[in-house]
Amino acid sequence: MSKDVISAYFDAFNAGDTDAMLGCLTPDVAHHVNEGKVRKGTDLFAEFCAHMSRCYRENLTDMVIFVSEDGTRGAAEFIVNGTYLETDEGLPEAKGQTYRLPGGSFFDLRDGKISRVTTYYNLADWTAQVS
Repeated sequence: MSKDVISAYFDAFNAGDTDAMLGCLTPDVAHHVNEGKVRKGTDLFAEFCAHMSRCYRENLTDMVIFVSEDGTRGAAEFIVNGTYLETDEGLPEAKGQTYRLPGGSFFDLRDGKISRVTTYYNLADWTAQVS
């Protein structure tokens, strides 16, 4: 079950289906982004997704999902294949640049849903690719 909710979350991400992603989350989800403050709750998660969809088009490939034996924690490793669509504040100018970089996410799982999402990637690598 735990692996299924993580798979569904990433399937929704790749489909650009924010509502389906939200359906995988607990209402009090803690969203730890690579750079920035922790966002709590699905409303802030949805705002983040809208911002990301405006600035980036991404597809995750080479996905490997891991889940702890007790089903309360999980992780995923993947490759981010993206296009930089609109300049994001404080970052290089967007000109439709493409990028490809490894990434990972970590999860807390509760009652069949994701209660924490923590995502990591190498910002310096991304910046070098789009500069």
